[in-house]
Amino acid sequence: MTRSGNIRGGLALGILVALTTAVGCGSASDSSRDAARSPAVTPPAQVAAQPPDVTAEGARPRVVILGDSLTAGLGLPVGQAYPTLLQRRLTDEGLNYEVVNAGVSGDTSAGGLSRLEWALAGDVRLLVVALGGNDGLRGLPVEELHQNLARIIERAQAGGIGVVIAGMEAPPNYGNDYIVAFHDVYPALAREYHVALVPFLLQGVAGSEVLNQADGIHPTAAGARIVADNVWAVLRPLAIERRREGHPGS
Repeated sequence: MTRSGNIRGGLALGILVALTTAVGCGSASDSSRDAARSPAVTPPAQVAAQPPDVTAEGARPRVVILGDSLTAGLGLPVGQAYPTLLQRRLTDEGLNYEVVNAGVSGDTSAGGLSRLEWALAGDVRLLVVALGGNDGLRGLPVEELHQNLARIIERAQAGGIGVVIAGMEAPPNYGNDYIVAFHDVYPALAREYHVALVPFLLQGVAGSEVLNQADGIHPTAAGARIVADNVWAVLRPLAIERRREGHPGS
């Protein structure tokens, strides 16, 4: 598909996201329910409140997913949030990582940047950046989104951490120029910093009544499985590559 085709596709997705990506609603505590049932994943409330425990004996190398309520799993038990599903897939592949759900409801790219030091505590090997939905919802300047995400990537790469960036789309109420500029931030960063790109985190989920909760905003358990598929397609090769380079699971 040509670049113009990609943008047109992005615009269509942006219209869907206008209905489904009000990611600032709710609180992180809702997504932490039943955390005891999924002890392999560090829950979002812990990451938001304090740096995770990095001194525990036998602590595993980490995959951190830095995001908002879509990552926190708002409205779902933590066992059904997509970071937990990714943990299961890594384990099934014999890749010995601990997934840290660093999703905080309402977070913008600036909020993610402000808590990055805590989120990257410990032996973090891979970082998935899933931020921007709230920036678009609030019509925040695209330049700030680009700058904040760039700084997150730079800090991670300075620590030798592999990065995946997950794209998001802006709602249409700010006009086509904003939508296109917002859409372009993610592939531009992927090219600039040579990081892996999930083109659209909510691909196959946004706009679906069946795959979103009653609020029309956050994915259902079935929707979260599709989000996990979207991320896994990009995350898995990186995890395997790092294993071959002598990282966890080798």
